[in-house]
Amino acid sequence: MRFSFCFFLVSLVSLGQNQYPKDFFSSPLEIPIQLSGNFGELRPNHFHAGFDFKTNQHEGLNVHAAADGYVSRIKISTAGYGKAIYITHPNGFTTVYGHLQKAVGVIQDKIEELQYSGKSYEMEAFFKPNELLVKKGQIIALSGNTGGSEGPHLHFEFRDNKTEKIINPLFFGLDLKDTKKPIISSLLVYPIDANSIANESKIPVILNLSLQKDGTYLSEKVLATGRIGFGINAVDWDDVSYNANGTYKTQLISNGTPIFGYEFDQMVFDEARYVNAFIDYYRYKKTHQRVQKLFMKYPYNWSNIYQNVDNGVYNVIPNFTGVERIEVSDFFQNKTTISIPIQYSNQAATVLNPVKPSKYFVKAKVDANFEKDNFSVSFPAGTFYDDFYLNFDVKSNILYLHDDTVPANSNFTITVEDAISSEEDKKKMFLASLNGKKWTYNATKLVGNTFTCRTKTLGQFTLMKDTIAPTIKIAKSIEGKWITAQKSVSLTISDDFSGVKTYNGYLNDVWVLFEYEPKLNKITHVFKDNLLLEGTNKLKVIVTDNVGNSTIFETQFNRSQK
Repeated sequence: MRFSFCFFLVSLVSLGQNQYPKDFFSSPLEIPIQLSGNFGELRPNHFHAGFDFKTNQHEGLNVHAAADGYVSRIKISTAGYGKAIYITHPNGFTTVYGHLQKAVGVIQDKIEELQYSGKSYEMEAFFKPNELLVKKGQIIALSGNTGGSEGPHLHFEFRDNKTEKIINPLFFGLDLKDTKKPIISSLLVYPIDANSIANESKIPVILNLSLQKDGTYLSEKVLATGRIGFGINAVDWDDVSYNANGTYKTQLISNGTPIFGYEFDQMVFDEARYVNAFIDYYRYKKTHQRVQKLFMKYPYNWSNIYQNVDNGVYNVIPNFTGVERIEVSDFFQNKTTISIPIQYSNQAATVLNPVKPSKYFVKAKVDANFEKDNFSVSFPAGTFYDDFYLNFDVKSNILYLHDDTVPANSNFTITVEDAISSEEDKKKMFLASLNGKKWTYNATKLVGNTFTCRTKTLGQFTLMKDTIAPTIKIAKSIEGKWITAQKSVSLTISDDFSGVKTYNGYLNDVWVLFEYEPKLNKITHVFKDNLLLEGTNKLKVIVTDNVGNSTIFETQFNRSQK
Protein backbone atom coordinates (compact mmCIF):
# COMPACT_ATOMS: atom_id res chain seq x y z
CA MET A 1 0.00 0.00 0.00
CA ARG A 2 2.84 2.40 0.79
CA PHE A 3 4.30 2.01 -2.70
CA SER A 4 1.00 2.46 -4.52
CA PHE A 5 0.13 5.54 -2.48
CA CYS A 6 3.51 7.15 -3.16
CA PHE A 7 3.07 6.40 -6.85
CA PHE A 8 -0.34 8.09 -6.69
CA LEU A 9 1.19 11.23 -5.20
CA VAL A 10 4.01 11.35 -7.73
CA SER A 11 1.52 10.92 -10.57
CA LEU A 12 -0.71 13.67 -9.20
CA VAL A 13 2.17 16.13 -8.90
CA SER A 14 3.29 15.25 -12.43
CA LEU A 15 -0.17 15.81 -13.84
CA GLY A 16 -0.67 19.07 -11.99
CA GLN A 17 2.69 20.50 -12.97
CA ASN A 18 3.17 19.18 -16.48
CA GLN A 19 -0.16 18.50 -18.14
CA TYR A 20 -2.35 21.39 -17.04
CA PRO A 21 -1.46 24.84 -18.42
CA LYS A 22 -1.81 27.66 -15.89
CA ASP A 23 -2.06 30.62 -18.27
CA PHE A 24 -3.89 29.27 -21.34
CA PHE A 25 -7.48 29.70 -20.12
CA SER A 26 -9.20 32.79 -18.77
CA SER A 27 -12.31 33.16 -16.66
CA PRO A 28 -15.56 32.88 -18.67
CA LEU A 29 -17.14 35.76 -16.74
CA GLU A 30 -16.32 39.46 -16.45
CA ILE A 31 -16.94 39.52 -12.69
CA PRO A 32 -14.62 38.18 -9.96
CA ILE A 33 -14.88 34.42 -9.35
CA GLN A 34 -17.19 33.30 -6.58
CA LEU A 35 -18.29 29.69 -6.25
CA SER A 36 -21.71 28.34 -5.39
CA GLY A 37 -20.42 24.83 -6.07
CA ASN A 38 -16.98 23.31 -6.57
CA PHE A 39 -15.42 20.24 -8.15
CA GLY A 40 -16.37 16.95 -6.51
CA GLU A 41 -18.96 18.51 -4.25
CA LEU A 42 -21.51 15.98 -3.02
CA ARG A 43 -24.83 16.32 -4.84
CA PRO A 44 -27.96 14.14 -5.05
CA ASN A 45 -26.94 10.98 -6.94
CA HIS A 46 -23.68 12.45 -8.28
CA PHE A 47 -20.41 14.22 -7.61
CA HIS A 48 -20.41 17.74 -9.04
CA ALA A 49 -18.40 17.79 -12.25
CA GLY A 50 -17.12 21.35 -12.37
CA PHE A 51 -17.42 24.83 -10.89
CA ASP A 52 -20.66 26.72 -10.41
CA PHE A 53 -19.83 30.41 -10.78
CA LYS A 54 -22.14 32.89 -9.07
CA THR A 55 -23.69 35.49 -11.37
CA ASN A 56 -24.85 37.99 -8.73
CA GLN A 57 -28.25 36.24 -8.63
CA HIS A 58 -28.96 37.51 -12.15
CA GLU A 59 -29.26 36.04 -15.62
CA GLY A 60 -27.91 37.60 -18.80
CA LEU A 61 -24.23 38.10 -17.92
CA ASN A 62 -21.80 37.79 -20.82
CA VAL A 63 -20.17 34.36 -21.05
CA HIS A 64 -16.79 34.33 -22.82
CA ALA A 65 -14.85 31.52 -24.46
CA ALA A 66 -12.05 30.64 -22.05
CA ALA A 67 -9.58 30.13 -24.93
CA ASP A 68 -9.35 29.76 -28.71
CA GLY A 69 -11.07 26.71 -30.13
CA TYR A 70 -14.22 25.56 -31.85
CA VAL A 71 -17.73 24.70 -30.70
CA SER A 72 -17.68 20.90 -30.81
CA ARG A 73 -21.04 20.17 -29.23
CA ILE A 74 -24.28 21.93 -28.33
CA LYS A 75 -26.96 20.35 -26.19
CA ILE A 76 -30.32 21.92 -25.35
CA SER A 77 -32.33 20.06 -22.69
CA THR A 78 -35.05 20.76 -20.16
CA ALA A 79 -32.94 18.88 -17.55
CA GLY A 80 -29.26 18.51 -16.69
CA TYR A 81 -27.12 21.39 -17.97
CA GLY A 82 -30.07 22.97 -19.77
CA LYS A 83 -28.57 24.98 -22.62
CA ALA A 84 -24.91 23.94 -22.86
CA ILE A 85 -22.02 24.77 -25.19
CA TYR A 86 -18.84 22.68 -25.46
CA ILE A 87 -15.65 24.27 -26.85
CA THR A 88 -12.72 22.06 -27.86
CA HIS A 89 -9.29 23.70 -27.63
CA PRO A 90 -6.06 22.89 -29.51
CA ASN A 91 -4.19 21.88 -26.33
CA GLY A 92 -6.26 18.75 -25.73
CA PHE A 93 -9.00 20.05 -23.43
CA THR A 94 -12.66 20.96 -23.78
CA THR A 95 -14.47 23.59 -21.72
CA VAL A 96 -18.19 23.29 -20.95
CA TYR A 97 -20.62 26.14 -20.26
CA GLY A 98 -23.98 25.12 -18.79
CA HIS A 99 -27.38 26.47 -17.68
CA LEU A 100 -27.13 29.23 -20.28
CA GLN A 101 -29.97 31.63 -20.98
CA LYS A 102 -29.10 31.64 -24.69
CA ALA A 103 -26.19 31.57 -27.06
CA VAL A 104 -25.31 34.65 -29.13
CA GLY A 105 -24.33 35.38 -32.72
CA VAL A 106 -23.70 32.56 -35.17
CA ILE A 107 -23.90 29.97 -32.38
CA GLN A 108 -27.48 30.99 -31.57
CA ASP A 109 -28.31 31.05 -35.27
CA LYS A 110 -27.05 27.47 -35.62
CA ILE A 111 -29.07 26.34 -32.61
CA GLU A 112 -32.30 27.78 -34.00
CA GLU A 113 -31.58 26.35 -37.44
CA LEU A 114 -31.24 22.87 -35.94
CA GLN A 115 -34.28 23.28 -33.69
CA TYR A 116 -36.44 24.25 -36.66
CA SER A 117 -35.08 21.51 -38.91
CA GLY A 118 -35.71 18.94 -36.16
CA LYS A 119 -38.96 20.56 -35.01
CA SER A 120 -37.85 20.27 -31.40
CA TYR A 121 -36.70 22.62 -28.65
CA GLU A 122 -34.45 19.91 -27.22
CA MET A 123 -31.54 19.07 -29.49
CA GLU A 124 -27.97 17.83 -29.51
CA ALA A 125 -25.44 18.35 -32.27
CA PHE A 126 -21.72 17.77 -32.81
CA PHE A 127 -19.54 19.94 -35.04
CA LYS A 128 -16.30 19.65 -36.97
CA PRO A 129 -13.21 21.78 -36.17
CA ASN A 130 -13.80 24.19 -39.06
CA GLU A 131 -17.51 24.93 -38.48
CA LEU A 132 -17.94 27.19 -35.43
CA LEU A 133 -14.58 28.74 -34.56
CA VAL A 134 -14.28 30.96 -31.48
CA LYS A 135 -11.53 33.18 -30.10
CA LYS A 136 -10.43 33.58 -26.51
CA GLY A 137 -12.61 36.17 -24.79
CA GLN A 138 -15.34 36.04 -27.46
CA ILE A 139 -18.86 36.34 -26.06
CA ILE A 140 -20.53 33.02 -26.83
CA ALA A 141 -23.64 33.17 -24.63
CA LEU A 142 -25.52 34.82 -21.79
CA SER A 143 -25.65 33.21 -18.36
CA GLY A 144 -28.94 31.73 -17.23
CA ASN A 145 -30.86 29.28 -15.08
CA THR A 146 -31.92 26.54 -17.51
CA GLY A 147 -32.08 22.79 -16.98
CA GLY A 148 -31.57 21.37 -13.52
CA SER A 149 -30.29 24.66 -12.12
CA GLU A 150 -31.82 25.87 -8.85
CA GLY A 151 -30.81 29.51 -9.36
CA PRO A 152 -28.94 31.75 -11.79
CA HIS A 153 -25.32 30.68 -12.23
CA LEU A 154 -22.81 29.42 -14.79
CA HIS A 155 -21.68 25.81 -14.72
CA PHE A 156 -18.10 25.57 -16.02
CA GLU A 157 -15.89 22.52 -16.42
CA PHE A 158 -12.80 21.11 -18.10
CA ARG A 159 -12.59 17.76 -19.87
CA ASP A 160 -9.60 15.84 -21.19
CA ASN A 161 -10.23 15.09 -24.87
CA LYS A 162 -8.35 11.78 -24.87
CA THR A 163 -9.55 10.23 -21.61
CA GLU A 164 -12.92 12.09 -21.47
CA LYS A 165 -12.29 12.59 -17.76
CA ILE A 166 -13.43 15.78 -16.03
CA ILE A 167 -10.53 17.76 -14.52
CA ASN A 168 -10.58 19.95 -11.43
CA PRO A 169 -10.60 23.55 -12.79
CA LEU A 170 -8.14 24.67 -10.10
CA PHE A 171 -5.35 22.88 -11.98
CA PHE A 172 -5.69 25.46 -14.75
CA GLY A 173 -4.71 28.45 -12.62
CA LEU A 174 -8.11 30.07 -12.08
CA ASP A 175 -7.87 32.92 -9.62
CA LEU A 176 -9.48 31.83 -6.33
CA LYS A 177 -8.09 32.92 -2.96
CA ASP A 178 -8.36 30.33 -0.19
CA THR A 179 -6.54 30.57 3.15
CA LYS A 180 -9.21 28.77 5.21
CA LYS A 181 -8.96 25.25 6.56
CA PRO A 182 -11.70 22.71 5.83
CA ILE A 183 -14.24 22.29 8.62
CA ILE A 184 -15.08 18.87 10.06
CA SER A 185 -18.41 19.31 11.78
CA SER A 186 -18.76 15.71 12.98
CA LEU A 187 -16.85 12.45 13.28
CA LEU A 188 -18.60 9.09 13.52
CA VAL A 189 -17.45 5.60 14.33
CA TYR A 190 -19.26 2.72 12.59
CA PRO A 191 -19.63 -0.81 13.97
CA ILE A 192 -19.49 -2.64 10.65
CA ASP A 193 -20.95 -6.08 11.29
CA ALA A 194 -23.26 -7.85 13.73
CA ASN A 195 -20.44 -8.71 16.15
CA SER A 196 -18.91 -5.23 16.26
CA ILE A 197 -19.38 -2.76 19.12
CA ALA A 198 -18.07 0.80 19.43
CA ASN A 199 -18.56 2.83 22.61
CA GLU A 200 -21.23 0.36 23.76
CA SER A 201 -23.21 0.76 20.53
CA LYS A 202 -24.01 -1.41 17.55
CA ILE A 203 -25.03 1.60 15.46
CA PRO A 204 -22.91 4.61 14.37
CA VAL A 205 -21.82 6.89 17.21
CA ILE A 206 -20.92 10.59 16.97
CA LEU A 207 -17.58 11.25 18.67
CA ASN A 208 -16.86 14.44 20.60
CA LEU A 209 -13.97 16.56 19.31
CA SER A 210 -11.77 18.91 21.31
CA LEU A 211 -9.54 21.62 19.82
CA GLN A 212 -5.86 21.32 20.78
CA LYS A 213 -3.30 24.09 21.24
CA ASP A 214 -1.61 23.26 17.95
CA GLY A 215 -4.87 23.72 16.04
CA THR A 216 -5.56 20.03 15.55
CA TYR A 217 -8.50 18.12 17.05
CA LEU A 218 -8.57 15.19 19.44
CA SER A 219 -11.47 12.76 19.34
CA GLU A 220 -12.90 11.11 22.40
CA LYS A 221 -11.51 7.60 22.83
CA VAL A 222 -13.08 4.78 20.85
CA LEU A 223 -13.59 1.65 22.94
CA ALA A 224 -14.40 -1.12 20.52
CA THR A 225 -14.38 -4.75 19.56
CA GLY A 226 -14.65 -6.19 16.07
CA ARG A 227 -14.59 -4.40 12.74
CA ILE A 228 -15.09 -0.64 12.79
CA GLY A 229 -14.74 2.28 10.40
CA PHE A 230 -14.97 6.07 10.48
CA GLY A 231 -16.96 8.75 8.71
CA ILE A 232 -16.80 12.54 8.66
CA ASN A 233 -19.08 15.42 7.79
CA ALA A 234 -16.74 17.97 6.24
CA VAL A 235 -16.96 21.09 4.07
CA ASP A 236 -14.54 23.70 2.78
CA TRP A 237 -14.68 27.49 2.57
CA ASP A 238 -12.62 29.88 0.48
CA ASP A 239 -11.97 33.57 1.15
CA VAL A 240 -14.43 35.04 -1.35
CA SER A 241 -17.44 32.79 -1.98
CA TYR A 242 -19.18 33.11 1.42
CA ASN A 243 -20.67 29.62 1.35
CA ALA A 244 -19.55 26.08 2.09
CA ASN A 245 -18.34 23.81 -0.72
CA GLY A 246 -16.92 20.31 -0.97
CA THR A 247 -13.52 19.18 0.28
CA TYR A 248 -10.62 18.27 -2.00
CA LYS A 249 -8.59 15.55 -0.27
CA THR A 250 -9.06 13.28 2.75
CA GLN A 251 -6.72 10.66 4.22
CA LEU A 252 -7.11 8.12 6.99
CA ILE A 253 -3.60 7.50 8.33
CA SER A 254 -2.37 4.62 10.50
CA ASN A 255 1.22 4.47 11.78
CA GLY A 256 2.19 7.18 9.32
CA THR A 257 0.77 5.35 6.28
CA PRO A 258 -2.43 6.34 4.47
CA ILE A 259 -4.80 3.35 4.55
CA PHE A 260 -7.82 5.01 2.95
CA GLY A 261 -8.38 8.26 1.11
CA TYR A 262 -9.87 10.11 -1.82
CA GLU A 263 -8.91 13.11 -3.89
CA PHE A 264 -10.93 15.20 -6.34
CA ASP A 265 -8.31 15.82 -8.99
CA GLN A 266 -10.31 14.32 -11.85
CA MET A 267 -13.43 12.20 -12.26
CA VAL A 268 -15.02 9.65 -14.58
CA PHE A 269 -18.60 10.44 -15.62
CA ASP A 270 -19.78 6.85 -15.36
CA GLU A 271 -18.71 6.74 -11.71
CA ALA A 272 -20.74 9.77 -10.57
CA ARG A 273 -23.47 7.69 -8.90
CA TYR A 274 -20.92 6.12 -6.53
CA VAL A 275 -21.58 9.15 -4.35
CA ASN A 276 -24.42 7.08 -2.88
CA ALA A 277 -21.99 4.37 -1.79
CA PHE A 278 -19.44 6.91 -0.60
CA ILE A 279 -21.79 8.66 1.81
CA ASP A 280 -23.85 7.20 4.63
CA TYR A 281 -26.93 7.12 2.43
CA TYR A 282 -29.34 6.03 5.16
CA ARG A 283 -28.25 8.92 7.35
CA TYR A 284 -28.52 11.33 4.43
CA LYS A 285 -32.12 10.30 3.75
CA LYS A 286 -33.04 10.65 7.42
CA THR A 287 -31.10 13.81 8.35
CA HIS A 288 -29.95 15.39 5.03
CA GLN A 289 -26.36 15.17 6.30
CA ARG A 290 -23.82 13.70 3.88
CA VAL A 291 -21.34 11.81 6.05
CA GLN A 292 -18.38 10.65 3.96
CA LYS A 293 -17.34 7.11 4.88
CA LEU A 294 -13.62 6.45 5.24
CA PHE A 295 -14.05 2.73 4.67
CA MET A 296 -15.72 0.31 2.29
CA LYS A 297 -17.70 -2.55 3.78
CA TYR A 298 -18.28 -3.81 0.26
CA PRO A 299 -15.67 -2.50 -2.24
CA TYR A 300 -16.94 -0.49 -5.21
CA ASN A 301 -15.02 0.75 -8.25
CA TRP A 302 -14.76 4.47 -7.70
CA SER A 303 -11.36 5.43 -9.11
CA ASN A 304 -10.90 8.48 -6.84
CA ILE A 305 -10.46 6.21 -3.81
CA TYR A 306 -7.23 4.58 -2.71
CA GLN A 307 -7.20 2.07 0.15
CA ASN A 308 -5.30 -0.74 1.87
CA VAL A 309 -6.26 -4.41 1.70
CA ASP A 310 -8.74 -3.93 4.56
CA ASN A 311 -10.49 -1.04 2.75
CA GLY A 312 -10.05 1.32 5.70
CA VAL A 313 -11.63 -1.12 8.18
CA TYR A 314 -10.03 -1.66 11.60
CA ASN A 315 -10.31 -5.08 13.24
CA VAL A 316 -10.10 -4.27 16.94
CA ILE A 317 -8.99 -7.39 18.81
CA PRO A 318 -7.67 -7.91 22.37
CA ASN A 319 -4.58 -5.81 23.13
CA PHE A 320 -5.32 -3.48 20.18
CA THR A 321 -4.41 0.12 20.99
CA GLY A 322 -3.45 3.01 18.78
CA VAL A 323 -3.96 6.62 17.77
CA GLU A 324 -5.22 7.01 14.22
CA ARG A 325 -5.34 10.24 12.21
CA ILE A 326 -7.66 11.87 9.70
CA GLU A 327 -6.39 14.70 7.50
CA VAL A 328 -8.73 16.81 5.37
CA SER A 329 -7.07 19.23 2.94
CA ASP A 330 -8.18 21.72 0.33
CA PHE A 331 -6.48 22.31 -3.02
CA PHE A 332 -4.31 25.06 -1.50
CA GLN A 333 -3.01 22.67 1.20
CA ASN A 334 -4.92 24.19 4.11
CA LYS A 335 -5.40 21.19 6.38
CA THR A 336 -7.52 20.06 9.33
CA THR A 337 -6.37 17.08 11.41
CA ILE A 338 -8.14 14.81 13.89
CA SER A 339 -6.40 12.27 16.13
CA ILE A 340 -8.52 9.28 17.21
CA PRO A 341 -7.40 7.05 20.09
CA ILE A 342 -8.71 3.47 19.75
CA GLN A 343 -8.59 0.77 22.38
CA TYR A 344 -9.99 -2.73 22.62
CA SER A 345 -12.88 -3.15 25.04
CA ASN A 346 -15.15 -6.09 25.77
CA GLN A 347 -17.96 -3.91 27.08
CA ALA A 348 -21.42 -5.11 26.07
CA ALA A 349 -23.61 -3.02 23.78
CA THR A 350 -26.28 -0.90 25.44
CA VAL A 351 -27.49 0.51 22.09
CA LEU A 352 -28.67 -2.19 19.71
CA ASN A 353 -29.25 -2.15 15.96
CA PRO A 354 -32.99 -1.60 15.34
CA VAL A 355 -32.92 -3.28 11.91
CA LYS A 356 -34.97 -6.48 12.01
CA PRO A 357 -34.12 -9.29 9.59
CA SER A 358 -36.80 -10.06 7.02
CA LYS A 359 -37.30 -13.28 5.07
CA TYR A 360 -36.07 -11.53 1.92
CA PHE A 361 -32.30 -11.06 1.79
CA VAL A 362 -30.61 -9.32 -1.15
CA LYS A 363 -26.98 -10.07 -1.90
CA ALA A 364 -25.53 -7.20 -3.88
CA LYS A 365 -23.41 -9.36 -6.19
CA VAL A 366 -26.10 -11.96 -6.95
CA ASP A 367 -29.25 -11.78 -9.11
CA ALA A 368 -32.45 -11.68 -7.06
CA ASN A 369 -36.11 -12.10 -8.01
CA PHE A 370 -39.19 -11.71 -5.84
CA GLU A 371 -42.86 -12.35 -6.64
CA LYS A 372 -46.17 -11.90 -4.91
CA ASP A 373 -49.69 -11.77 -6.32
CA ASN A 374 -49.46 -10.07 -9.73
CA PHE A 375 -46.19 -8.20 -9.01
CA SER A 376 -42.63 -9.32 -9.64
CA VAL A 377 -39.30 -7.58 -9.07
CA SER A 378 -35.94 -8.39 -10.63
CA PHE A 379 -32.63 -7.13 -9.22
CA PRO A 380 -29.66 -7.92 -11.49
CA ALA A 381 -26.33 -8.52 -9.78
CA GLY A 382 -24.69 -5.19 -9.00
CA THR A 383 -27.94 -3.27 -8.58
CA PHE A 384 -27.03 -2.38 -4.98
CA TYR A 385 -23.81 -1.52 -3.21
CA ASP A 386 -24.44 -3.55 -0.04
CA ASP A 387 -26.27 -6.70 1.06
CA PHE A 388 -29.47 -5.95 2.99
CA TYR A 389 -32.73 -7.35 4.30
CA LEU A 390 -35.50 -6.31 1.91
CA ASN A 391 -38.99 -5.40 3.09
CA PHE A 392 -41.24 -6.79 0.35
CA ASP A 393 -45.02 -7.08 0.31
CA VAL A 394 -48.15 -6.50 -1.79
CA LYS A 395 -51.31 -5.14 -0.20
CA SER A 396 -54.43 -3.80 -1.93
CA ASN A 397 -52.65 -3.82 -5.32
CA ILE A 398 -49.77 -1.73 -3.95
CA LEU A 399 -46.21 -3.07 -4.07
CA TYR A 400 -44.26 -2.18 -0.93
CA LEU A 401 -40.63 -2.44 -2.01
CA HIS A 402 -38.58 -1.38 0.99
CA ASP A 403 -37.93 2.40 0.97
CA ASP A 404 -35.50 4.86 -0.57
CA THR A 405 -33.01 4.67 2.32
CA VAL A 406 -31.18 1.96 0.35
CA PRO A 407 -29.54 3.35 -2.82
CA ALA A 408 -29.42 1.51 -6.14
CA ASN A 409 -26.50 1.92 -8.52
CA SER A 410 -28.37 0.70 -11.60
CA ASN A 411 -31.89 0.04 -12.81
CA PHE A 412 -34.02 -2.85 -11.61
CA THR A 413 -37.27 -4.06 -13.16
CA ILE A 414 -40.82 -4.12 -11.80
CA THR A 415 -43.61 -5.92 -13.63
CA VAL A 416 -47.31 -6.26 -12.90
CA GLU A 417 -49.96 -8.34 -14.64
CA ASP A 418 -53.42 -6.95 -15.34
CA ALA A 419 -55.88 -9.30 -17.07
CA ILE A 420 -58.95 -7.37 -15.91
CA SER A 421 -58.74 -3.84 -17.34
CA SER A 422 -60.03 -3.18 -20.85
CA GLU A 423 -57.65 -2.64 -23.75
CA GLU A 424 -58.66 1.03 -23.90
CA ASP A 425 -58.01 1.51 -20.18
CA LYS A 426 -54.60 -0.15 -20.45
CA LYS A 427 -53.51 2.49 -22.98
CA LYS A 428 -53.91 5.09 -20.23
CA MET A 429 -52.26 3.10 -17.44
CA PHE A 430 -48.74 3.12 -16.04
CA LEU A 431 -46.72 2.06 -13.01
CA ALA A 432 -46.71 4.94 -10.55
CA SER A 433 -44.43 5.38 -7.55
CA LEU A 434 -45.15 7.29 -4.38
CA ASN A 435 -43.04 10.43 -4.12
CA GLY A 436 -43.78 11.98 -0.74
CA LYS A 437 -47.57 12.11 -0.73
CA LYS A 438 -47.97 12.18 -4.51
CA TRP A 439 -48.06 9.33 -7.02
CA THR A 440 -45.74 10.05 -9.96
CA TYR A 441 -45.24 8.59 -13.42
CA ASN A 442 -42.63 5.98 -14.37
CA ALA A 443 -41.92 5.25 -18.04
CA THR A 444 -43.91 2.05 -18.55
CA LYS A 445 -44.06 -0.53 -21.34
CA LEU A 446 -47.15 -2.63 -22.01
CA VAL A 447 -46.90 -6.03 -23.70
CA GLY A 448 -50.11 -8.02 -23.63
CA ASN A 449 -51.29 -7.86 -20.03
CA THR A 450 -47.85 -7.06 -18.58
CA PHE A 451 -46.77 -3.58 -17.50
CA THR A 452 -43.03 -3.06 -16.97
CA CYS A 453 -40.92 -0.19 -15.66
CA ARG A 454 -37.26 0.23 -14.81
CA THR A 455 -36.19 2.41 -11.91
CA LYS A 456 -33.35 3.08 -9.45
CA THR A 457 -35.54 4.02 -6.50
CA LEU A 458 -37.13 1.68 -3.96
CA GLY A 459 -40.52 2.52 -2.49
CA GLN A 460 -44.22 1.98 -3.20
CA PHE A 461 -45.57 1.18 -6.67
CA THR A 462 -49.02 0.59 -8.14
CA LEU A 463 -50.87 0.64 -11.45
CA MET A 464 -52.71 3.89 -12.13
CA LYS A 465 -54.74 5.39 -14.94
CA ASP A 466 -54.59 8.94 -16.31
CA THR A 467 -57.54 10.14 -18.40
CA ILE A 468 -57.14 13.86 -17.71
CA ALA A 469 -55.63 15.94 -20.49
CA PRO A 470 -52.93 18.59 -19.86
CA THR A 471 -53.86 22.23 -19.28
CA ILE A 472 -52.80 25.19 -21.41
CA LYS A 473 -53.30 28.75 -20.22
CA ILE A 474 -52.32 32.20 -21.38
CA ALA A 475 -51.87 34.88 -18.74
CA LYS A 476 -53.26 37.67 -20.90
CA SER A 477 -55.53 36.90 -23.84
CA ILE A 478 -54.39 38.04 -27.29
CA GLU A 479 -57.56 36.86 -29.05
CA GLY A 480 -58.41 39.33 -31.81
CA LYS A 481 -55.96 41.94 -30.51
CA TRP A 482 -53.32 43.95 -32.34
CA ILE A 483 -49.98 43.00 -30.75
CA THR A 484 -47.54 44.50 -33.24
CA ALA A 485 -45.16 45.71 -30.50
CA GLN A 486 -45.23 42.44 -28.55
CA LYS A 487 -41.96 40.53 -28.95
CA SER A 488 -43.09 37.11 -27.67
CA VAL A 489 -45.98 35.05 -26.42
CA SER A 490 -45.89 32.75 -23.39
CA LEU A 491 -48.22 29.98 -22.27
CA THR A 492 -48.39 27.94 -19.09
CA ILE A 493 -48.61 24.19 -19.69
CA SER A 494 -48.96 21.51 -17.07
CA ASP A 495 -50.13 17.98 -16.41
CA ASP A 496 -50.80 16.99 -12.83
CA PHE A 497 -50.41 13.24 -13.19
CA SER A 498 -48.43 11.43 -15.89
CA GLY A 499 -46.69 14.67 -16.92
CA VAL A 500 -46.05 16.54 -20.14
CA LYS A 501 -44.39 14.42 -22.81
CA THR A 502 -44.57 16.59 -25.95
CA TYR A 503 -45.68 20.04 -26.98
CA ASN A 504 -45.79 21.63 -30.41
CA GLY A 505 -46.65 25.13 -31.54
CA TYR A 506 -47.88 26.21 -34.96
CA LEU A 507 -48.09 29.72 -36.37
CA ASN A 508 -50.30 29.92 -39.43
CA ASP A 509 -50.11 26.10 -39.64
CA VAL A 510 -46.29 26.12 -39.69
CA TRP A 511 -44.29 24.59 -36.80
CA VAL A 512 -42.58 27.24 -34.67
CA LEU A 513 -40.12 27.06 -31.82
CA PHE A 514 -41.39 27.37 -28.26
CA GLU A 515 -38.75 27.27 -25.53
CA TYR A 516 -39.79 25.20 -22.51
CA GLU A 517 -38.90 25.95 -18.88
CA PRO A 518 -40.36 23.11 -16.77
CA LYS A 519 -39.51 24.87 -13.49
CA LEU A 520 -42.02 27.55 -14.45
CA ASN A 521 -44.32 25.31 -16.53
CA LYS A 522 -43.85 27.92 -19.25
CA ILE A 523 -43.33 27.79 -23.00
CA THR A 524 -42.31 30.92 -24.92
CA HIS A 525 -42.20 31.77 -28.62
CA VAL A 526 -40.21 34.79 -29.80
CA PHE A 527 -41.87 36.30 -32.86
CA LYS A 528 -39.93 36.38 -36.12
CA ASP A 529 -41.06 38.63 -38.95
CA ASN A 530 -40.59 35.99 -41.64
CA LEU A 531 -43.12 33.71 -39.90
CA LEU A 532 -45.81 36.35 -39.42
CA LEU A 533 -48.52 37.56 -41.77
CA GLU A 534 -49.84 41.08 -42.25
CA GLY A 535 -53.10 41.28 -40.33
CA THR A 536 -54.57 38.09 -38.86
CA ASN A 537 -52.31 35.28 -37.58
CA LYS A 538 -53.36 31.92 -36.18
CA LEU A 539 -51.58 30.30 -33.23
CA LYS A 540 -52.11 26.69 -32.20
CA VAL A 541 -50.39 24.73 -29.42
CA ILE A 542 -50.82 20.99 -28.81
CA VAL A 543 -49.68 19.45 -25.51
CA THR A 544 -49.69 15.67 -24.93
CA ASP A 545 -49.04 13.81 -21.68
CA ASN A 546 -47.15 10.54 -21.19
CA VAL A 547 -50.18 8.31 -21.83
CA GLY A 548 -51.48 10.14 -24.90
CA ASN A 549 -54.05 12.59 -23.53
CA SER A 550 -53.86 15.83 -25.55
CA THR A 551 -55.07 19.41 -25.28
CA ILE A 552 -55.23 21.95 -28.10
CA PHE A 553 -55.05 25.71 -27.55
CA GLU A 554 -55.97 28.00 -30.44
CA THR A 555 -56.17 31.76 -30.78
CA GLN A 556 -55.92 34.49 -33.40
CA PHE A 557 -54.16 37.82 -33.18
CA ASN A 558 -53.39 40.71 -35.46
CA ARG A 559 -49.98 41.98 -36.43
CA SER A 560 -48.67 44.69 -38.71
CA GLN A 561 -45.47 44.06 -40.62
CA LYS A 562 -45.20 47.64 -41.93
